Amino acid sequence: MVEDEPVLARLLERILGGSDYSVTVVGTAAGALAAIRAVDPELIILDLILPDGRGEDVLAEVMRFRPSSRILVLSSMTQIETRVGVLEGGAVDFLAKPFDNAELLARVSTRIRTPVSTQASIARATRYLRSAGIEIDVLQRELVVDNRRIPLTQREFVLLSLLLQRAPEPCTRAELLERVWGTKFDTGTNVIDVCVRRLRWKLSNDKIETVRNVGYRISA
Repeated sequence: MVEDEPVLARLLERILGGSDYSVTVVGTAAGALAAIRAVDPELIILDLILPDGRGEDVLAEVMRFRPSSRILVLSSMTQIETRVGVLEGGAVDFLAKPFDNAELLARVSTRIRTPVSTQASIARATRYLRSAGIEIDVLQRELVVDNRRIPLTQREFVLLSLLLQRAPEPCTRAELLERVWGTKFDTGTNVIDVCVRRLRWKLSNDKIETVRNVGYRISA
């Protein structure tokens, strides 16, 4: 287990030890690589923010010298680009902080039981976000329509991803302003509507539905 925050590391060790797992705890990127080479663990739980480096670099190095390793990323960096990036990089799972103890134990148990080849297939599947007939290649930030790939701007990508993740429930205008444009205040501009119009044009359908006095949603 690679976790540099001492209190959380002790908690995780207690949770896993209570389920009869033998746990080795390290708090640095360098320590992680040394321990993994020495121990060859059944599962690696990896934080992404470490005092001497990036968890992503640890992941890449482990995949280089021991590609059969099972790595579960446990991180507060929950942006979809981060999640997809580590899964594409070889991790078998991603769990966000804060986490539920029961879910952590369930994921650990599942990942240890599942063959590595199967887990790789699951990770690759997370590259695509699909809902209501709409498909996004999250890694490339492209819309896939009738086998055509259509580039999305950063804001188009984030807005459409939010709508797909929330479907069929709507996203409010206030939420979209905060999550896509980084503001909590309505500036009185129509930036959301302009972005939605561009997405509707790229989608070539009416899947983005206006919810009066609320915002937008993906229709079924």
